[in-house]
Amino acid sequence: MTESDWLTRAEAHRQRAERFVAPHRRRAAIGEPHPVWDFLFSYYSLRPRQLLRWNPGYGITLSGDQAQDYLGRAGYIAVPHGATVGPEYLRDRREAVEFVARLLAATAARTAQLNCFGLHEWAMVYRSDQVRHSHVPLRLGQAGTDRVVETASPLRCTHYDAFRFFTADAAPRNSIPLTRETQVDREQPGCLHASMDLYKWSYKLGPLLDTDLVLDCLELAADARELDMRASPYDLSAYGYSPIRVEEPSGRAEYVRCQSELAQRAAPLRAALQRRCDLLLRAAA
Repeated sequence: MTESDWLTRAEAHRQRAERFVAPHRRRAAIGEPHPVWDFLFSYYSLRPRQLLRWNPGYGITLSGDQAQDYLGRAGYIAVPHGATVGPEYLRDRREAVEFVARLLAATAARTAQLNCFGLHEWAMVYRSDQVRHSHVPLRLGQAGTDRVVETASPLRCTHYDAFRFFTADAAPRNSIPLTRETQVDREQPGCLHASMDLYKWSYKLGPLLDTDLVLDCLELAADARELDMRASPYDLSAYGYSPIRVEEPSGRAEYVRCQSELAQRAAPLRAALQRRCDLLLRAAA
């Protein structure tokens, strides 16, 4: 890729990523937490400076003098015409690529389940005096929140990384026990967090993957996070978010509609990520 071409693309990526990075940095500078958006930089481990970095993906050589700057980044090596991600780095990451490919394929092969109604956030505060967002009140109070969980039992969570935050009293109320070992066996495409985690899997395979796909997945994750928190037990009206009242039939119907739309958006991104994994595994072989 010519220097002028990749520099243009790198700048376009930086500007696109700043939509997420700039507000986060402004809040962090004044110590202002945000119950919705901090999640994208706290639960997900990609730091803002890393998100701003553009990568073309495996198999692309960056030419020109400024390509030398990439040689200080993980995975990159010098080649006669510039810098590229080296095959040794791909071989070292092969097991990670295989796991992501296996998880994506298993998820895509299942029928979407749309009957959890986003109650994982409710289960995380069930019968607990330690709420995850202590500066945000519960809409229905603790007793009202507990009643929603109890009347909805069994809970129908299929995503281990949500289930593992259930309170001790909520976990037995789930319809199936979830473990890390059974994650590939349980993940399904209707799950809000399975769609959100496409962002995680894409950046964990960087710089083997192009960052255009990473930002596509981040944009989906941001929309999923907003839905997640609007359907949560928290009162976010002070932050400008109207609740999706999943404790009521109309709210559950609204949640399912939004959940279905996100699942439809996630499907082509999951397929694109899986195709890249397949190509990487061919290259590694």
